[in-house]
Amino acid sequence: MSDTLKRNIPISLPSMGQEELDAIREPILSGWITQGPKVKEFEQMFAARHEVKHALAVSNCTTALHLALIAVGIGPGDEVIIPAFTWVATANAVIYCGATPVFVDIDPVTFNIDPIKLREKITTRTKAIIPVHLFGLCADVDLIKEIAPQIKIIEDGACAAGAALNEKPAGSLGEIGCFSFHPRKSITTGEGGMLTTNNDELAERLNRLRNHGASISEEERHKGPKPYILPEFDVVGYNYRMTDLQGAIGVAQLKKLDAFIEEREWWAGFYNDVFAKIPWLRTPVYGDKYRHGWQSYVLFLNEETAPIKRNVLMEHLQQNGVSTRPGTHAVHMLGYYSSTFGIKPSDFPGAYAANEYSMSIPLHNKMTEADYNYVADLICSL
Repeated sequence: MSDTLKRNIPISLPSMGQEELDAIREPILSGWITQGPKVKEFEQMFAARHEVKHALAVSNCTTALHLALIAVGIGPGDEVIIPAFTWVATANAVIYCGATPVFVDIDPVTFNIDPIKLREKITTRTKAIIPVHLFGLCADVDLIKEIAPQIKIIEDGACAAGAALNEKPAGSLGEIGCFSFHPRKSITTGEGGMLTTNNDELAERLNRLRNHGASISEEERHKGPKPYILPEFDVVGYNYRMTDLQGAIGVAQLKKLDAFIEEREWWAGFYNDVFAKIPWLRTPVYGDKYRHGWQSYVLFLNEETAPIKRNVLMEHLQQNGVSTRPGTHAVHMLGYYSSTFGIKPSDFPGAYAANEYSMSIPLHNKMTEADYNYVADLICSL
């Protein structure tokens, strides 16, 4: 596995090519570049792949979370349970609605919300739970439903396109699913997001909310026989739409999703085998009921037995051309949330440990065999 040449391996890199270039020709040449037929095609494909009745494209996953919470009626005075270890957008979306995020610690092995600890945080004000499918591994939504059968579940599937739990795709497990197409995700539209649901009423509400609250879409209005008709606006909505340029790229990317995941899964297995020899590193752990989406490959470093601190290791890898990142952050330790809610780092020990000792290493579809060998060599040589 040796490679004497120093490399430059980013933590992630979008995998795009001629298909994406060809895809954007149609909206560019047609002149229809805002939300239109290409977004609709992307939505239909995404719904079919994730086995849901409805998929609605939006500007990013944060806006998807915001709309999902509004659609199920979240507002001031309500509580929404979220994991303490996630990207800040999960919590921010709750704040946007005037509601209160209630943090729950994670399972230190999976990095996902601990369903048993979740039980302790349910009150009469709990109106929704946002399980996060972190790094592409679905949270145990089935167990969460058993514990809290009457509470709405909004899936934060930002990392989980193509993932599944008990052969049910992410996005079909709760009332609404929310996905991201940020460049660090397995498929990307630059920025962009998607909402999924099997509920017709919620789909109609979400469709209006993403488009200023309009009763009909721009495409319907402009292509209809009565050009003087303007939509009705019975609700206050938002401009959270996706463009047809993004939709066209999304169609091309979605066709590659399963091949992307299959390739990432193979190299994740390679990493698992190599790092199994290192007692102070824990590789990703999950059971047979999961299909991992492998948005990221995240290690956990045991600093009590490791010959090197996590941050020192990350600096060493960076100096040798390998980008890394902490898995994500413990939201309860961030300035706004810590000061506003009076939370101490030690209040959620699992999230605190993940914040301090997790490390994401490169895993993406632009890497070569030599790249993977180089990353493994650097870590194994310590």
